[in-house]
Amino acid sequence: MNIILLSGGSGKRLWPLSNDVRSKQFIKLLKNDQGGYESMLQRVYRQITAVDAEANITIATSKSQASAIKNQLGGKVSICVEPCRRDTFPAVLLAAAYLHDELGVDGNEAVVVCPVDPYVDCTYYESVKKLQELAESGGANLTLMGIEPVYPSEKYGYIIPEDGEDISRVREFREKPDMETAKRYLAQNALWNAGIFAFRLDYLLDKGRTMTSFEDYRDLFNRYSSLAKISFDYAVAEKESSIQVLRYRGDWRDVGTWNMMAEVMADRVKGRAMLDDACENTHVVNELNIPILCMGCRDMVVAASGDGILISDRERSGYMKPYVEKIETGARYAEKSWGTYTVIDVQPGSMTIKVSMKAGERMSYHMHNDREEVWTVVSGRGKAVVDGMEQMLRVGDVVTIAPGCKHTVEAVTDLDMVEVQLGEEISVGDKIKFPMEQAARQRL
Repeated sequence: MNIILLSGGSGKRLWPLSNDVRSKQFIKLLKNDQGGYESMLQRVYRQITAVDAEANITIATSKSQASAIKNQLGGKVSICVEPCRRDTFPAVLLAAAYLHDELGVDGNEAVVVCPVDPYVDCTYYESVKKLQELAESGGANLTLMGIEPVYPSEKYGYIIPEDGEDISRVREFREKPDMETAKRYLAQNALWNAGIFAFRLDYLLDKGRTMTSFEDYRDLFNRYSSLAKISFDYAVAEKESSIQVLRYRGDWRDVGTWNMMAEVMADRVKGRAMLDDACENTHVVNELNIPILCMGCRDMVVAASGDGILISDRERSGYMKPYVEKIETGARYAEKSWGTYTVIDVQPGSMTIKVSMKAGERMSYHMHNDREEVWTVVSGRGKAVVDGMEQMLRVGDVVTIAPGCKHTVEAVTDLDMVEVQLGEEISVGDKIKFPMEQAARQRL
């Protein structure tokens, strides 16, 4: 299978665990077959490869999420990074061009696009595989997978098929309705539109070139910021006359709120927390190193991280997005390709961070113009290069990097450091990267 997974999200719905760099699909609240915690992203990858071990998986995402994907999946998938956010049609078009021009996928091959974060069993990905086969057969230009509703819902758009068969032509699309209208749709064999579709690669590339002229993937990447923000449904699906839908009758959950996440979480409590015997239907996730005690809580969710603390009725948690948007805090935790960083303290002129690196990984070779950094090794062993000078790192070692000094760290074993950043202007934008070859040349 050729699969494009769409990984986006602004990180507001599962606040305070989610943020701009850690959307809901990266939070490890589920459990794998071995009993270890895994994220929705890791679960989806595991399920796809269980159905098709040779699946060609590409994740279309923003630059802010690329490091988290590398951290959780390593080099097991391809990543197509959007230069900026431009809704689902530009994202899918860029990923399609990436598959064709960078990965060498033939234009006659079919591609399936689906979200990265549904909570499903493996029958879902067996249907995804069938979706690709239907697209390859040429019975329609566009093939969708619709979710058979289990109740009338106002949260989803609807696909209205011509009949109730497993495979049907699509008669029309409908936007999110009110409850009475949703009930009428169900009487017409309607399906939830979950954003799952398949096409031959050449079909979409030709469609894209009629809407925006571009030569190849690199040309499209360079002009990406000029593309209109438009969804795939509006740009393609609702204008396509040759379109069919595959009915999926299995279990499918859109885990978009804490209320829904609580239904699929592996444990009622994760982290340092205690519930008394009077608590009912309450879930707690605590990423802080301080205890949480809940007494007599019913139908609640409590979540705590360095970004904030949420205490909410489960049902009301689905309405918190406009409130979270008013909270202005930078991300205090992020997964990087080399490990994780956690902001411990922020003061005028300083920021203190815990840096945890995985064995064998290294940071980019980079420098900062406006801040000094002081690293203290608290566990493990590593190797630092500062302006070409190499230094082995052990517990207790301290390294000071002045503004303008190029530097990198490589973890020989798992490596933990406390990094103190000092400067009047401390910004994530104050970072200039250099090729690693420069570090090697400077040491000669």
